Amino acid sequence: MQKAIIARKAEDVKVLTEKFAMAKTVVVFEYAGLDVAAFTKLRIDLHKQNIDVKVYKNNITRRAAELAGFGALNDSLVGPLAVAISYDDVVAPAKSVADFAKTNKTVVIRSGVIEKEVVGAAEINALANLPSRETLLTQLAAGLLMPVKELAVGLNMLTEGSN
Repeated sequence: MQKAIIARKAEDVKVLTEKFAMAKTVVVFEYAGLDVAAFTKLRIDLHKQNIDVKVYKNNITRRAAELAGFGALNDSLVGPLAVAISYDDVVAPAKSVADFAKTNKTVVIRSGVIEKEVVGAAEINALANLPSRETLLTQLAAGLLMPVKELAVGLNMLTEGSN
């Protein structure tokens, strides 16, 4: 019986280590005091964005973080915590958890990993406040088009003035 439990925990550590290795962003947050309905809503919202969220035992998370090279996470792994992991979008988990925390004061971001670098709550919150990728691309496109537009207006004014 004891060997089966140890084997299951070792497998959990292995799976979480692999998830950490593939992750673009990891957000570790407190969820204590959150009712089941609210936590389920958060899970559904994150799942729609292809973000894994799960509550792991802190000991399993510590061991997996060490094996994945994120040992600095261990200082924040105290108390009831959940882990949100994104494999393709850097900003989405931070933004989703931070937005959820605004309406649910019991949710507190503790720390995380952004593109293989362990960061604190301040950095995760800063990432959450960035505009979305689409917004940034729109701003970039508008910035690139502005000089062309001004040139076209100027050339049009010159041609109208010579008539």
